[in-house]
Amino acid sequence: MSLVMMFGKLHISRNKLVVISLLVAGSTFIAILFPQCQSNDSNSASNYKLPKYVDYNYDIKPILSDKCYACHGPDNNTREAGLRLDTEEGAYKALAESPDKHAIVPGKPHISEAFLRITSEDESIKMPPTSANLPLTNYEIDLIGRWIEQGAVFKPHWAFTAPVKPEVPVNEDSDWGSNSIDNFVLAKMENAGFEPNPQADKNRLLRRVSLDLTGLPPDEKLMDKFLNDTSAAAYERLVDELIASPAYGEQMALHWMDVARYADSYGYQDDDIRTQWPWRDWVIHAFNENMPYDQFVTWQLAGDLLPNPNKEQILATAFNRNHKITEEGGVVEEEYRVAYGLDKTNTYAKGILGITMECAQCHDHKYDPFTQKNYYGMYAFFNNSMEKGLEGLVNSGPSKTPRMTVTQEDLKGILNFINKWDDQEEVSVSVMGERDSIRPTYILDRGLYDSPTERVYPQTPESVLPFDSTKYASNRLGLAQWTFSSKNPLTARVFVNQMWAMVFGRGLVASVADFGNQGDLPSHPELLDWLAVDFQASGWDIKRFMKQLVMTETYKQSSEINKKHLEKDPENIYLARSKRIRLPAQMIRDQVLATSGLLNRTIGGPSIKPYQPDGIWEVSSSGRGALAQYVQDHGKDLYRRGLYVFIKLTLPPPNMLIFDASNRDVCEVQRQRTNTPLQALVMMNDPAILEAARIHSENLISDSPNKVQKDYIQKAFRQVLCRNASEKELNLLVEYYNEELDRFTKKREDALAFLKVGEAPIDNNIPQEKLAALMSVVHAIYNLEETLTKG
Repeated sequence: MSLVMMFGKLHISRNKLVVISLLVAGSTFIAILFPQCQSNDSNSASNYKLPKYVDYNYDIKPILSDKCYACHGPDNNTREAGLRLDTEEGAYKALAESPDKHAIVPGKPHISEAFLRITSEDESIKMPPTSANLPLTNYEIDLIGRWIEQGAVFKPHWAFTAPVKPEVPVNEDSDWGSNSIDNFVLAKMENAGFEPNPQADKNRLLRRVSLDLTGLPPDEKLMDKFLNDTSAAAYERLVDELIASPAYGEQMALHWMDVARYADSYGYQDDDIRTQWPWRDWVIHAFNENMPYDQFVTWQLAGDLLPNPNKEQILATAFNRNHKITEEGGVVEEEYRVAYGLDKTNTYAKGILGITMECAQCHDHKYDPFTQKNYYGMYAFFNNSMEKGLEGLVNSGPSKTPRMTVTQEDLKGILNFINKWDDQEEVSVSVMGERDSIRPTYILDRGLYDSPTERVYPQTPESVLPFDSTKYASNRLGLAQWTFSSKNPLTARVFVNQMWAMVFGRGLVASVADFGNQGDLPSHPELLDWLAVDFQASGWDIKRFMKQLVMTETYKQSSEINKKHLEKDPENIYLARSKRIRLPAQMIRDQVLATSGLLNRTIGGPSIKPYQPDGIWEVSSSGRGALAQYVQDHGKDLYRRGLYVFIKLTLPPPNMLIFDASNRDVCEVQRQRTNTPLQALVMMNDPAILEAARIHSENLISDSPNKVQKDYIQKAFRQVLCRNASEKELNLLVEYYNEELDRFTKKREDALAFLKVGEAPIDNNIPQEKLAALMSVVHAIYNLEETLTKG
């Protein structure tokens, strides 16, 4: 029998290949290596099942990307032996060093040199080499073998193929589900052996959806309204009311501030003040007005290039100017001008397209099909701005050329959504403006501003979608139009995935910032494509999309977790329950202020400086500029939402950083979630939280002076957690109150010191020891895990 015939009948596995090869070579070696087939290795074939059909994108490319692309991938500069495994042409062609051999021969693993190398025991030829510390498991080797046996079919990267709306699964054996999204989820869930959790109770569902859509807990009026509404349409009416709330725009804007790296200072050494906040007001306004996503992004990328642009469209382009800006003497202006353009390019690529183009700034991308030429072709769209690398030293102004001035007249007209300020003042904002002549763009050797090489022209990666210069202008407006082409495979997928991650805690593509080869595969690929196409077809309607998500039965499930969930799906990939998620930093602040009655609900306006430990700015400051010292605000400004807290780039608000808020240094599309002791220290000691606990307690007592402490505690618990405390919970809190009352009665000076935190005046009509004891209880409720979690 020939070797080809033998392999034609064989199920390929690593151990069988070794033995069969030796059988053909000569029987003298069989006895020596035959025991290898009987290995008890946990990765042996008896312990895993290969898929019937091996898919390149989902089964093979993740292995090649992790283990092979560093030496045999897209980067010309690091490619070994001239072998490229990320393309069909490269993998199939004759090897440079052995023209009679091929890395991969479709259908024939036994003569595919790549497969022979990964199965070899000879350290001198084994791949990946031992020194790389990237060993393949037996399962991975057998998977590659089966893929080659089945024809070694390459496919385009899933994310670089335009989505097509798939058929919605029909779930004949279940009536679970409210819309098409649920059908996709249930099909995947049942295939994995799970079933949906029961629906969450109305109290928890109300709190969850209120936090997701407004960033605020429901007030008692809304709570009573929804809980007393027993109609089938009660939940939908609630969702509509929340989406119509002005707070919805603030909640949506918080995510976009991270994407757009918004801050209130320039960064770098002197880190002086800048006034980009009118753009933040515009973002809130755009979300509340339900501006379509394509228009929302187009105005921000290129509002100044629209025909006869108005001031609102120009203001939107401040998105591009939120990067760090230097005011230091002695810098090379061109170096920083280039750095600003690179930042714009990276922000656009990551925030809008979900790709890691910045990896191609200094060399071809090592994992994705993006060349340096692609990178600087995209950079060329942003390289024709009128902005300068250095416009002046510290105190040279809160905006830089090109700038737009917002006047009092503007506030009465097209910019009436901007929060009013002193009648005598104007405010200037850094925006975009194009040069009259084209500035040539070059590939920069190793990314260095002073090492130009080949000239390039505005272009986009061909692997995503070639830029048609006969259809689109070679400027930022053309780039925006390309971004929202119906053929663009990324834009819709990336945005719906960001929103999914914001609501469900994990994206359908878990690597929210990376849809490339090193990113995660979608857990529900058909659902992702359905959502993307549906979102486009809706006219890029964001409010409709957000409503779709929270109306699903998937969203409404309880967060109760059982043993099977923990063992089989701890990350909740199959969405068989709701995921408990720690609240973002700003939302923790907002929740405390809202439930205490302190929250200043004014929309928009300049950023505010709340309580902060003394001396932090001063220690890290150069001593120059308006921000050399921290000047705390007072009065109602102390109690504004976290969205408006002043962000100094060199030292963002420390209490928010501890809760994983973005430092706004660069574009960020999803925050980390950590769990550290410092977070507990913030919740126990932050003056804003202690003051809120006192004001909350004062309001409870003054609103109903004749009630008993148990009633106050129950009401506080309900206001914060949107449910009544159980008898056990209530008894524990009452017991804690009595202990604190006894402590403060014996040490009245401790009560006074506790009550003095914060600037809000103390109600002296309430006995201090009673107020301090109730304050302790409310403070404890603020510190509950359930309070800090959306469940």
